[in-house]
Amino acid sequence: MLLLGGAVLSRMSVTITPPEERTCELCGREERWDDEADGWRIAAEPGNVYCIHEWDINGSFVPLEE
Repeated sequence: MLLLGGAVLSRMSVTITPPEERTCELCGREERWDDEADGWRIAAEPGNVYCIHEWDINGSFVPLEE
């Protein structure tokens, strides 16, 4: 596998693209991926600081492209 510009390429001609944004299902906190920081950054309101954030990992985002 090869990591190229935020996408993981494999030899089986499938591209895996990571998400660029996420929202906590419990408190509504929104985060965006920051390439310069190589991590997630708060996009707007921080939400509940005591929340154990539940990110929508089973949602409509499809990371595979053929």
